[in-house]
Parts: sequence; C-alpha cells; structure tokens
Amino acid sequence: MSNQPVADTLRDDALLKVSNLAVRFTRSGKTMVAVDDVSIDVAAGETLGLVGESGSGKTTIGRAVLRLLGASNTSTEGAVTFAGQDINGLSAGDMRRMRRHLQMIFQDPVSSFNPRRKVEDIVAEGLEIQGVPRAERDRRVDAALAAVGFTRNEVAGRKPHQFSGGQCQRLAIARALAVEPQLIVCDEPVASLDVSVQAHIINLLQDIREQRQLALIFISHDLAVVKNVSDRVCVLYMGRIVELGDAEAIYDRPAHPYTRTLLDAVPVIDLDQKVTPGEARAAVPSRIRPPEGCAFRLRCPRAEAICASVTPRLERAPGGQRAACHFPHDEPAPGLKTA
Repeated sequence: MSNQPVADTLRDDALLKVSNLAVRFTRSGKTMVAVDDVSIDVAAGETLGLVGESGSGKTTIGRAVLRLLGASNTSTEGAVTFAGQDINGLSAGDMRRMRRHLQMIFQDPVSSFNPRRKVEDIVAEGLEIQGVPRAERDRRVDAALAAVGFTRNEVAGRKPHQFSGGQCQRLAIARALAVEPQLIVCDEPVASLDVSVQAHIINLLQDIREQRQLALIFISHDLAVVKNVSDRVCVLYMGRIVELGDAEAIYDRPAHPYTRTLLDAVPVIDLDQKVTPGEARAAVPSRIRPPEGCAFRLRCPRAEAICASVTPRLERAPGGQRAACHFPHDEPAPGLKTA
C-alpha cells in the first residue's frame, strides 16, 4: 500500500525528485527493509532536513540518491531523477559524469580521505577525474579552499592526520565544492564536532548555499541542528516518512506522535519552561519483521485498534505539513520552537 500519492507531494520544478524509493538489504537469507516507499524532492537553493533515530533510513536515502549503495545484497526500487534525468538508468560512464553535479559530505571526514595523499590533491581529485585542465583545476581548488577559510599555503604538503576534526570537515566541504555541484548530501556533517565548531560549519554551509544556490539534503538525528539549517523537514521512522513539510510548521505544531517525542527529547535551556517528555513505549520493532499497520503503534501512547491493521497515509495536517497518523496532534509543541 502506497504511503503517499506521489503526484501530491513532488513539485514539478524540483531539482531532485525521489519517487517511491525502497531499499532492502539481504544477509544470511534474511531481508531487512531499510527504506520503504519514500517520495521527497529538493529545489535549487533549498535545504531538506532528514531526521530520525539511528537506523531510520536517513543515510540509506542519501546514498541511494547518489547511487552509492551498490552492494550485491542490496535491492533498490523506485525512481530518482535529477534535473529531469533518470539517475538509476544512467550507465557507469554517464553516472561518473553526473557526479560533478551531485556530491556528498560524509559523517567522518577523516576516514573518507586517503591518508597517504596530500590535502590539496584530495580536494582536486574530483576535478582530475572530470578531466579539468590543470590551470582551471588550480583555480577551482583555490576557490574551494578559500570558501572554507583556507589558503593553498596553509594546506600545502600536509596530509589529513595533520588537521583537526573541524578542519577536516571544512576540507571535506571544499572537496565537494571544487567540482561546483548543484546538490550536496550532508550526512551528519557536524555530529562529531564540538558546539563551537558545529556553529561554524553550519554557518559555512548556509553561506555557500545562498551564494551558489546549492540544494542540500541535510541528514541528522539532532533536531536542534536541523531547525537552524532546513527549509523543509522529512521525519523518518523505520524507513518510512511519518511527517513532511515546512520546518516552521513541523517544529511549532508537530502532528505525528513520533515527531513530538523527538522534539520533547531536545534539551531546552529554560528553567521556567516545563516540558513533559513524550511517552514512547516498548522498543523499536524488528526491521526484518515489521509490524502490520503503523510501525510506531507499539511505542505510541495514542494508538488505537485501527493503527494495528491500516497503514496511515501522508495526509494534510492542521499545520499545513503532511503526517502519516490516524490521530495526529493539533496543538503547539511544548518543546523546541523556531525563532
């Protein structure tokens, strides 16, 4: 049963369209559903935040968009189109050429670097693969390094281990920017950084997005961070979309009980504000044998009999967003608010 009518949720002018994406991993004869019937889009200059607990399918969606799954035990269904081109239908050579438009910033920048290569060579690698002439390649590397606050002299001859975590993340952003992409998937880009460095990286990404009209998919489990960077938010639970819409609507008036649970868990530095944490009963269900009906019903304090038999569809909620819930909330959230 389709979770959402694609025609109602995908915009005609979107740069990226993901339609009914499903990803399954098979190991030892058992199949796990990692992503189930996900449809999202991103416009040029827009940031879409993907949020949810660990294992909710966020990174899998990002990798599927860039065709980085590729394992023999992985099956993928659905359509991914970028600027009108079918990503899944491209040959290996065409996909290699397409990658200059689609880049990824990985959660652990250090492990994504070749430790034996110099940093300036790492930043230039994508341009070399694309066959960019040396003079133009040097110009773009200098521009990318400058965008993240480095000069070539500062990185000349140095290798990744000679930089801090925050510096490596800035260099990872430079590597992605060097090929002048139109869309970047940011996979937990600030998760391992301290708060001051997080703020610097977030401001950097926002400035670059505005200057270059970049589209960003920002993956994070931290709703406080997502609040500050996203125009729209997609909340995922066990590989399915449970809420999707404008960030302001979702943070001010979350409709799905799972979204409210996530928001209630965000620390609020306000001694006068009383927040009652949302109740989430039981553990996360099995991904190999997911429950019938609503997957969140085993943890949901609002669950009724219909939740066990009928999978809720993404329907318009009072706040204007869409929520997959038979009994959505219709009151402001007591926790984290937009400014």
